[in-house]
Amino acid sequence: MSFLPFTRPTIDEETIADVAGVLRSGWITSGPKVQAFEAALSAYCGGRPVRAFSSGTAALEVALRLAKVGAGDTVITTPLTWVATANVILEVGATPVFVDVDPATRNIDLDQLAARITPQTKAIIPVDLAGLPVDRDRLYAIAGKHPLRVIEDAAQSFGATWNGQPIGTSFGDRRDFVAFSFHANKNLTTGEGGALVLPVDMDLALCERLRLQGFQRFADGGMDVDVLGGKFNLTDIAAAIGLGQLKRLDEFTARRRELVQRYFAGLDHTLGLQLPLADFANSNWHMFQVLLPDGTDRGAFIATMKEKGIGIGVHYPALHLFSLYRAMGFKPGDFPQAERIGAAIVTLPLFPAMQDADVDRVCAALTQTLTQALA
Repeated sequence: MSFLPFTRPTIDEETIADVAGVLRSGWITSGPKVQAFEAALSAYCGGRPVRAFSSGTAALEVALRLAKVGAGDTVITTPLTWVATANVILEVGATPVFVDVDPATRNIDLDQLAARITPQTKAIIPVDLAGLPVDRDRLYAIAGKHPLRVIEDAAQSFGATWNGQPIGTSFGDRRDFVAFSFHANKNLTTGEGGALVLPVDMDLALCERLRLQGFQRFADGGMDVDVLGGKFNLTDIAAAIGLGQLKRLDEFTARRRELVQRYFAGLDHTLGLQLPLADFANSNWHMFQVLLPDGTDRGAFIATMKEKGIGIGVHYPALHLFSLYRAMGFKPGDFPQAERIGAAIVTLPLFPAMQDADVDRVCAALTQTLTQALA
């Protein structure tokens, strides 16, 4: 029986042919395909300005710089996320402030958020873990009251919605930065890549200079660099993949929801697993994550499932317990919900090309593995 990974991109032949066309064109770095991809993303996001980047991490960093976040500022975020969310805060010279997560959604606990806001707080970076959106209404109400910039880390939630509105669009008059990732494991991939949705009053030319070395070119052949930028541009090769993926986004999302419903029906609820919130209205189901029963050896579980031909992921350990953040003074016990979830969470296989039988296979293997482990 073939190995079933926890994720696999779905790239169709039309997209492969389009990539080949880019390779033959002689223009393979940022060019017409990137412009077309940005236009398509803007249309998806309700006409908001969008710029493509080499990664979601780069998009977050540029958003912080555009928001003028720097030394002396603090930025509130969650400790239950990929470490890039916090690393970019350090990268611009600011200090991350963590808020524990809600045990049901596993997203930042909005009930605790206001208490962590100080005069030094400049922004909030909420994270839509596994594609389940943070409550945008409550989030923007809190941000507007203080007021604070919001930089939505929507790396995992492209294709998700909040009350019927796609993530990336405006929620009434509430709009700020939205950063997407198009990494290989995302619901829409460009191989590597990302995008930043910008407030309408943002300086797009500055965003573009921050994306590419702070460089600007003039009609007379002159050049200048007036700001420290990075090397964050997307290639036309990647953009061609993204354009092909965007055409199938609704199909991919619908299939993910079907597979997840099969997981909910097929998992043995007597095993002590903690399942995710069953949100089939808003979540794009980027990942299907369960918490293993108390006392389970996660390493042994992952190894046994691999022996059965099934790949299991871990997304994510509580990041404040990494050495970099422990050296800053964070310690076990600071954020107990994130630590509890991060120590027990596993990601089960989920991608659009999976068959119903694959879900059944995972459920059967998981039941057998846990039954033996807990015997």
